[in-house]
Amino acid sequence: MAGTANCIDIILAIILPPLGVFLKFGCGHEFWICLLLTFLGYIPGIIYAIYAITKSLGSLILPRRTRRPMDVACSAACS
Repeated sequence: MAGTANCIDIILAIILPPLGVFLKFGCGHEFWICLLLTFLGYIPGIIYAIYAITKSLGSLILPRRTRRPMDVACSAACS
C-alpha cells in the first residue's frame, strides 16, 4: 500500500506540484518553495516537488545513523 501512495504522490507532483507537496508536508517551507518555483516556471516546480517527495520517502525508509561510542570519545578528546 505504501508503494501506491508514493506513486500517487509523484503523479500529483507532476500534474500540480504545489498540491503534491502540500498533501505530503502541509503548509511548511517545502510548500512555499514549491509554489514559488511553480510560479517562476512549471518545470522547476515539478523537479522540486519530486525531489522533496522522494527525499522524504528516503528518510522514512532508512534509519538514522547512530553515533558509536568511539565517535563520542574521539570528539570529546579532540575538543
